[in-house]
Amino acid sequence: MENSRIYVAGHTGLVGTALTKALLQGGYDDLIQKSHKELDLTDTNAVDKFFGMYKPEYVFMAAAKVGGIIANSTYPADFIYQNIMIETNIIHSAYKHSVKKLLFFGSSCIYPKNSIQPIKEDYLFTGPLEPTNEAYATAKIAGLNMCRAYNMQHSTDFISIVPCTIYGPGDNFDINSSHVVSAMIKKFHESKLNGAPQVELWGDGTPIREFLYVDDLADAAIFLMNSYSSNEFINVGTGKGVSIKQLAELIKRIVDYKGQIKWNTDKPNGMPKKLLNIERLQSTGWRHKVKLEDGIVKTYEWYMKNL
Repeated sequence: MENSRIYVAGHTGLVGTALTKALLQGGYDDLIQKSHKELDLTDTNAVDKFFGMYKPEYVFMAAAKVGGIIANSTYPADFIYQNIMIETNIIHSAYKHSVKKLLFFGSSCIYPKNSIQPIKEDYLFTGPLEPTNEAYATAKIAGLNMCRAYNMQHSTDFISIVPCTIYGPGDNFDINSSHVVSAMIKKFHESKLNGAPQVELWGDGTPIREFLYVDDLADAAIFLMNSYSSNEFINVGTGKGVSIKQLAELIKRIVDYKGQIKWNTDKPNGMPKKLLNIERLQSTGWRHKVKLEDGIVKTYEWYMKNL
């Protein structure tokens, strides 16, 4: 990948920003970046024209419409349409214009709601999906299968990784569309400022989740782009789970909120447990570096400075 033209699709998002920073720090300075205003990735003709004009050699597919449980439940049509269009356009154009290698970012929500834990890559399609994010998961599964299909039919080198839940500086902190870490940071911080006696959180706090700091994901993606070629996708995570209740207590302490937590059990929990089996990843030699508490401290510091 050294001295090659690299296109980071979605370079302004959480993952894309960290990936761009990591690439530049690693000496990969021939980067192609296009904002949504410059290039609508759901526009087939525009994407094809872009690939023909700029001719990227390596592509990181970090572009996606993402959100938390509220957004996924409210706008399922937007999530399935936009993500499938983005994937279809980029993957087909990458093949058509002879991209050397492409890395697609999947999502751990592709696995069955009640999957055996920790979740191996082989457990895909072994049960029904979690209903609250079924549309997004379906789109991500389509992206994984597109990469495999193009490899099989056209001998491309398109690889896919499936990260656990990502968090970090640059995250989306909108309560209605954010993921759990950023949503909690904002709720606890604003409640502290307003002197609110309690913070309401969805569910009962029992679900188990796995969280990876975004800089670790960027490091893993670059490592695997350079070293991994396979039709088999690969889980990327820490292999360590934490309950939503434990997460809430940790963020409450970091933010220094003194009030109470109220669990709204009328709201959905989502998947009861989501912990990835990372044996395939560990066999490559890669390991995560940032501990959860350290990562949340860094994320909260960024939030304080920027928002």
